[in-house]
Amino acid sequence: MNRTHYCGALRMSDVGKEVVLKGWVAKRRNFGALVFIDLRDREGIAQLVFDETLSAQIVEVRNEYVLSVKGKVVERQDKNAKIATGDVEVLVEAVSIMNSAKTTPLIIADETDALEDTRLKYRYLDLRRSVLQKNLKLRHQVTLLTRNYLADKGFYEIETPILCKSTPEGARDYLVPSRITKGGFYALPQSPQIYKQLLMIGGFDRYFQIARCFRDEDLRADRQPEFTQIDIEMSFVEENDVFALVEGLMGEIFDKIKGVKLPSFTRLPYVECMKRFGSDKPDMRFVMELHCVNEAFAHTDFTIFQQVLAQGGEINAINVKNAADRFSRKQLDQLQEYVKIYGAKALAHLKYKDSTFTGSIAKVTSDAEQASLIKMLEVEENDLLFFVADQKRVSQTALGALRLKLGKELHLIDESKYQFLWVTDFPMFEYSEVEQRYVAAHHPFTSPNLEDVDKLLDDKANCYSRAYDLVLNGYELLSGSIRIHDQQLQEKVFEAIGMTKAEAKARFGFFLDAFQYGTPPHGGVGIGLERLIMILAGTDNIRDVVAFPKTASASDLMSEAPSSVNQKQLEELHLTITE
Repeated sequence: MNRTHYCGALRMSDVGKEVVLKGWVAKRRNFGALVFIDLRDREGIAQLVFDETLSAQIVEVRNEYVLSVKGKVVERQDKNAKIATGDVEVLVEAVSIMNSAKTTPLIIADETDALEDTRLKYRYLDLRRSVLQKNLKLRHQVTLLTRNYLADKGFYEIETPILCKSTPEGARDYLVPSRITKGGFYALPQSPQIYKQLLMIGGFDRYFQIARCFRDEDLRADRQPEFTQIDIEMSFVEENDVFALVEGLMGEIFDKIKGVKLPSFTRLPYVECMKRFGSDKPDMRFVMELHCVNEAFAHTDFTIFQQVLAQGGEINAINVKNAADRFSRKQLDQLQEYVKIYGAKALAHLKYKDSTFTGSIAKVTSDAEQASLIKMLEVEENDLLFFVADQKRVSQTALGALRLKLGKELHLIDESKYQFLWVTDFPMFEYSEVEQRYVAAHHPFTSPNLEDVDKLLDDKANCYSRAYDLVLNGYELLSGSIRIHDQQLQEKVFEAIGMTKAEAKARFGFFLDAFQYGTPPHGGVGIGLERLIMILAGTDNIRDVVAFPKTASASDLMSEAPSSVNQKQLEELHLTITE
C-alpha cells in the first residue's frame, strides 16, 4: 500500500476519504472490543481505531512499532483541541506490522525526563520528538527562503573547499593529516573567508553559500565545533549596501516564518554600545543603560573610588527602577559574587526610599554626590542603584552582564519582540595577553576606517575598523566587514599584528599574489544559521537545532567520536601517538 497522507495532515476536509498512513506507534489504549492507537510521523499524530477483528492482529504492538494502515477518515465524537488532527480519526480496515521495536531508553514526547547525555547517545530516537522535528523543519524553511531570496538578488551559490591550507589566526584549526604528502596537513575551514574574497577577485561579484565551518574552541550553549553560516560576499559595495541586503533577508525570513514585520534596525558604534550597555551584543528589548558617574565622584572621599579615578578607571552605574524592595541582603551578596566572574573587584549599591539613600556606600557619599546621582540617573522612589568601579573595560563589561541578568530575572524583557542592532566601527586590534602582541580583532583582511589608516602602526589601541556585527535579542547573529582590497594596505595590517613579509607569504602567499591582478572593493557577512534558528524556535540551546550535535567536550556520544584508529592508518598518515 502506498502512503496517501501524512498522519499529521488529516483534517475535517478529509472526512469520508480512504487513506493509507505509515508511521510509529506513539500510544496504545485498549477499551475492550476497541483499540485506539496514536500513529506518529514527522507531520504529527493521527488517532486510529481498530475493531475487535483487527485488534487480534495487533496484540503484540507497542510503542515505536512501525505500522502501515488503510482506513476511512471519520469525524471524532470526543474531539481533541490539543492536536491539529483532533477533529478526526481513522477507522482501520487493514493493518500491516512493518517492524517491531524494543522498549526505548527515553520517552519520545516533547516533555521527556531523559538526561541530555541519554538523548544525544540515542539521538535517532530523540529526533522522533516533534519539538526537534519542528526545529529541523524550521531550519530547512529558513535555508530555502535564504537561497531563493539571494538568488533573486543576483547571487550565485558556489561551494568552497573543505580541505584547505591552515592559516592560524583566531580560533584553533581542525587539522587533517595528508597521506600523500608526508608531514603535511590540511585544515578544515573556520570560514570560507579567503576563498570568498578570491571569488570576488575572480569576478563573480555576488556569492553566497550555506557553508560548513569548523573551529576547535571551547564550547557553550550557543556554540558547536562544526556549524553552518550563511556566507555572503559582494563586490563594489559600501556598508550601507550590505546592511540593506541583510535587513531585506531578515525581513523576508521573519515575515514568512513568524508573520512579523520587523521594526527598523538600530545602529550604534562599538564604543557607544559599550558605554551605554556594557556589551557589544546588548539585548535592546529593555531599557536599563549604563552611566559613567566619574563626574559625580570627582571630589569623593571614598578611598576605593579615589584610587580608581586616579588610575584612569571608570565608575559606572545602572538604575534598576522600582526594585529597592525586591532584593534581600543575601541576594545582593550573590550579585556581588556574580560581577566578580567578569573581573570586577566589588559591586556597590544604593537604595532610594523615603527620599533617603541606604546601602553599601551610603555613608561614604556626600549630600552633593547623592544629589548629583539623583539628577544623572533620574532616581525616583524605590530605585536601586548598582556601581562598579574598575578599569574602563572591566567596569563596563561586569555591569553590562549584571544588566542582562537583572533584565531576565526581573522579567523586564518582552519575549515577543525581535530587536535588531547593527554594531559598527569595531576596534581594529585587540591586545593578546597570551601572545603579548596586538592581534586582529575581527580578521586581518578587515579594512580599517580610512581616517585611522595612519594609526595602524603607532596607535593600535585607537584604531577602528569597517567591521560590523548584527545583534538580535542579545545574540551576535552575524559578523562581517568591508575588506581590504589594496595590497599595500594589506601588508601594512600584517605588519601591525607583527607578521613579517616572509610569514605573510608562507601563510597567505596565494591570496596576496591575487591582490596584484585587480582586486575590486568588496565586503560581506557570515550569518550564524544555528543562532538564527535558535531564536526563531525559542530555545537557548544550539543542540536543539542541530540534527547530530556534539557535547560541550566536542564528543559525539552516539557514534563515540572522536575515537582511536588502528596502527596501519597511523602509519599511512606518517603519524605517531605519544603519551
